[in-house]
Amino acid sequence: MNENMRNFLDWVAGTPLRVLTILVAAALVQSFGSRAIARAMAKLAAADLVPGPRNIVSRQKERATTLGGVLTATLKSATWIIALAMALGEFGFDLGPLIASAGIVGVAVGLGAQTLVRDILSGIFMLIEDQYGVGDRVDVLTISGVVERVGLRITTVRADNGTLWYIRNGEILVIGNASQKS
Repeated sequence: MNENMRNFLDWVAGTPLRVLTILVAAALVQSFGSRAIARAMAKLAAADLVPGPRNIVSRQKERATTLGGVLTATLKSATWIIALAMALGEFGFDLGPLIASAGIVGVAVGLGAQTLVRDILSGIFMLIEDQYGVGDRVDVLTISGVVERVGLRITTVRADNGTLWYIRNGEILVIGNASQKS
């Protein structure tokens, strides 16, 4: 084998192989993690958590679906951010200053993103308290309609006139749920 071929094989066996390994590992973590989350949410949706006459299976399934989507998106984001940082480290980038500046930027963004944090916290409590779910008929702010999607930050409601409204969860102070009548 000539010298150029040997140098090329040494180079391929170094950084590119490690980066490829990182990317494959990240894809496997995302795939297996997403499957595990889907299985756990399917079990949660099928479990009889609220015995008695007020057992609403469809609402439990919707909550499990919403929670599964949030957990899957969080897993995906965390996995690929870590994989990107590891790949950059393999190419010789010094991650110390990047991490330090990310901390400073995080504080600045945290101060500027107070409404975002309020929206997400409101969304979490709304899900935990089961205030409303997909398919519920609600009156919120000046809108009457059916909930089409529930997220941590935004709830979408299809109004009676057909308009799709995007409502930040932090702005919802009072909500009427006609689907939860006794």
